[in-house]
Amino acid sequence: MFGRKPLETVSGLYEDPDEWQGPEKEQKPVQASQEKITVSVANTERVRQLFFALINSSIAANMSKEQLVGKITQAVTEIVDSEKIPLNWKEQSLITQELLNDMMGIGPIEVLLKDDEVTDILVNGFDCVFVERAGLLEKTDLKFRDNDHVLGVARRIAASVGRRVDESSPMVDARLEDGSRVNIIIPPLSVQGTIISIRKFSQSQTTLSALVSKGGLTAQMAAFLDVAAAIHLNILISGGTGAGKTTLLNALSSKIGDGERVVTIEDAAEINLLQPHVISLETRPENIEGGGEVSQRDLLRNALRMRPDRIIIGEVRGSEAHEMLQAMNTGHDGSMSTIHANSARDALTRIEYLLLTHQQNFQSSAVRSQIASALDLVVHMARDHRGHRYIQSITEVVGVEGNVIVTQDLFVVKEGQYSERGVFSGMYEQKNVRPHCEEKARRYDMEQELLRVMKW
Repeated sequence: MFGRKPLETVSGLYEDPDEWQGPEKEQKPVQASQEKITVSVANTERVRQLFFALINSSIAANMSKEQLVGKITQAVTEIVDSEKIPLNWKEQSLITQELLNDMMGIGPIEVLLKDDEVTDILVNGFDCVFVERAGLLEKTDLKFRDNDHVLGVARRIAASVGRRVDESSPMVDARLEDGSRVNIIIPPLSVQGTIISIRKFSQSQTTLSALVSKGGLTAQMAAFLDVAAAIHLNILISGGTGAGKTTLLNALSSKIGDGERVVTIEDAAEINLLQPHVISLETRPENIEGGGEVSQRDLLRNALRMRPDRIIIGEVRGSEAHEMLQAMNTGHDGSMSTIHANSARDALTRIEYLLLTHQQNFQSSAVRSQIASALDLVVHMARDHRGHRYIQSITEVVGVEGNVIVTQDLFVVKEGQYSERGVFSGMYEQKNVRPHCEEKARRYDMEQELLRVMKW
């Protein structure tokens, strides 16, 4: 099928650049059927060692994925035939895919990136891999060969975005080709070995309707948030880790008009906007010499010179809080961001803390006034012990009275809507208050729509 040769002649095939890079029909590993296929460790390791002894890695690095697939498939077939290794075509295909994942992917966990049910991939050393499905963690039977294998994958991920991970720089944030966010930490900081945490990037944009169907909020709440985005309310989404803040941010951003220029600022790009006029900016950590860092604050300052209609910050957690509020107060209405907090009130307190920490000449009263003037809405996300994500409250920022930021809840979870085990039942209460954003809705000729949604 591939013009098989004795094994001793195969090495010459792969040492010759012309043989590697010549015309090649596209070949893909055979996709195995749904049943689980396993190959003995001894056979897999034998083929692997012979394969890597034959190839010229520098030539392989310059080949396209299609070319590499064909060459790996041919090499595996010839090795199996020459060495009389008892492997059928499905097992050979599995080894071919593993070799390809080792050379161009992320090793044994590459298959998890293709699993749409998996949202997080957590590697705790070479022999322990967890995933999150439907909000719950579960251990997999996937393993790396050894510590060097998982460290090599971590270094390849870092190098793909121009970063490095070693003892002098043992922590790194990176992004995979599909947009998935990656955090890597290695020894000596990590006791268990190399730790890789991957938050998968959704290729499709989530809508508020989809969140309603999953029980994350009611149709009335979704209709209100539709109006809130359309009338350019400045929205802060709060919640804990994994509560669904970025998912809701993506859903809200779908209501941004096609005629608006939007600038997004993130550490690792997760916001997925489909509008035609979107500028995505990403921070850069300092290099090995300690220079070259570009922070969210730097990007936000630059974004203000880019004539944005809206600015979306993936997460506010430092000195950029000041510039974000300044932008919201100077004509960039409709801006959005997320923050880690335990409640809507805690989110406002944390913003105040960030401002006072990084702007030491500010007075508390001035900071609270600035927050109340800039922010219109705080949407708090939560997650119960089953992994179900939902909106816990939608709160308006009304103003300042007596040096206290005044808020009013529009929608909150009904009392008694949690079982003894902390499971949310999905019932909300609309507070009997007139929305403070009515005046802003009037500017966009949506006052009647707002009042209809709020049943006034």
